[in-house]
Amino acid sequence: MLSKAGYATLIPVKKMSRAIKFYTDMLGGKLVYRGEGEMKDFWASVKLGKEDFWLVTPQKWEKRELSYSAFLVKNIKRTVKELQGKGVKFEPGEKMGKESKVVGPITYVPSGASAFFKDSEGNLLMVWQNDPPM
Repeated sequence: MLSKAGYATLIPVKKMSRAIKFYTDMLGGKLVYRGEGEMKDFWASVKLGKEDFWLVTPQKWEKRELSYSAFLVKNIKRTVKELQGKGVKFEPGEKMGKESKVVGPITYVPSGASAFFKDSEGNLLMVWQNDPPM
């Protein structure tokens, strides 16, 4: 039923202008659309890579379980370095079992490598590389 559907991730934001600046200036996205009139601070669409992110200001903030978006990259070291150069602050890497290795903010496991950071609104985001050398 949804096998041919497109997909967009909705990211809750508190301050639309601040979030747009983070996703465009810091992460390199492109603003596709921002609501007009009363919707100006309620909804915007930003394209990152091949995907759209919809920034939305919810009327009511919910307590949510852990949920985050992942950016799939080919070279996690280079990506982390480039984002740090733009001012993105990464969380410290965490050991994830005996076979994991932590180097700065990057955690390497046999299946890949991850690094976590928060956007301007406090949402947890991840960069992921499949099968990097450990």
